[in-house]
Amino acid sequence: MYVGALITLYWSAGSLVALLFSIIDTLYRDQLDYFVDPYSGGIRFAIASLVVVFPISLWLFTLIKKGLAVEPTKLGLGIRRWLFALTLFVASAALLGDLIALINGFLGGELTARFVWKVLVVLVVAGLFFWYFLLELRARPDAPLRLRKWFLVDASILVIASIVYGFVVMGSPGEIRTLRFDERRVSDLQSIQWQVVNFWQQKQKLPALLSELEDPLSGFRVPTDPKTSEAYGFVPKTQLSFDLCADFELPSAQRIDRGFQPYHIAEPYTESENWEHVAGKVCFSRTIDPDRYPPYAKTR
Repeated sequence: MYVGALITLYWSAGSLVALLFSIIDTLYRDQLDYFVDPYSGGIRFAIASLVVVFPISLWLFTLIKKGLAVEPTKLGLGIRRWLFALTLFVASAALLGDLIALINGFLGGELTARFVWKVLVVLVVAGLFFWYFLLELRARPDAPLRLRKWFLVDASILVIASIVYGFVVMGSPGEIRTLRFDERRVSDLQSIQWQVVNFWQQKQKLPALLSELEDPLSGFRVPTDPKTSEAYGFVPKTQLSFDLCADFELPSAQRIDRGFQPYHIAEPYTESENWEHVAGKVCFSRTIDPDRYPPYAKTR
């Protein structure tokens, strides 16, 4: 029971630190970050771990507490003192290692606000561990329960508050799913746009319908709206210009605020294309530059 309680407690503490770090990174976003997860994957995994593992840790510690209440002499168990001493060592090592990593990041240009908050998180979590288990090692048979009870209550309040605030920062699962649908729509339109350009380069004309882009040899099939399965809008305007249309559920400004970089791909239109949109039906006008994308030479 001691081994199980401590393993789940280590996991819970690591998840709590990861959750708070992810929240800090979201609130204090650094423009130098190469990647920002718009779906808050770090927050989601940390919350899931805390929801599953932390109650198990509380339950095991509660059973241990009840056992000590019935038989206080168990305070002298060798396995108990050895595991708690090991926990003190782990908490000290984690504290030193995290502080070194944080200072290294700060010296490498980490934002000051993020650095300060992360240092405080490490100090609070590791400090609480160190303080509690140091007191446990000094516990006496005549007072084995008081400190443990307050630690369990305070730890529960801290974890619950962190989870609630994590949901506030992350947003609801429904909002995240909506973001994924809109991201898929943009990706589909980018794919269709590239196929239209390729079609024009091969045949020097635009397709009348999107179905003309389908190619059994390459395996390309025109995508449809991932939620409604309706076809995307395609309107040829001139010999070189066309519109691509889709119905979006959220404005792109809200998506970029969550960490999406402005939409672009590495193929055509990387310098000029713009996929920003409002909620509702939006059409994107595109014009092919024949000098930049010349027709393919025909071979006999």
